[in-house]
Amino acid sequence: MADKSLFLKLTRPFTHAHSAVYKMSNGKIGGSMAGVDIGLLTTTGRKSGKQRTVPLLYLRDGDNYAVIASRGGDDRHPAWYHNLTAKPEVTLAIGADTHPVRARVATQEEHKRIWADAVSRYADYEKYQASTDRAIPVVVLEPR
Repeated sequence: MADKSLFLKLTRPFTHAHSAVYKMSNGKIGGSMAGVDIGLLTTTGRKSGKQRTVPLLYLRDGDNYAVIASRGGDDRHPAWYHNLTAKPEVTLAIGADTHPVRARVATQEEHKRIWADAVSRYADYEKYQASTDRAIPVVVLEPR
């Protein structure tokens, strides 16, 4: 478990730097990693009320987008997931465009389909699921 803890401590500064560079370059830098598309999800802190932005792999699902609440396979959901379940009106920035969306947890059918697509693009999701007992949520982001 020490490896997970270290991983999570190291990701926080990277996340802030990634978000800053992404915003400054309108996604030209940081808009993809390892061949997958990255967007900036902005939620409202459920306790603080502050805007919180995190870079995430996103997928298209018809007219919707989807993100995976993996937290690197940690046993806890990411903070952004708790934020959007409390306050589902969020935004997803893709390049220079910001999309107002409403977040919801995927149905079982959606989860199965989107999860398979996500794993085909980023195989580490399977490793993350294998390393935790929690079911990693898939979040659907619907345009609003």
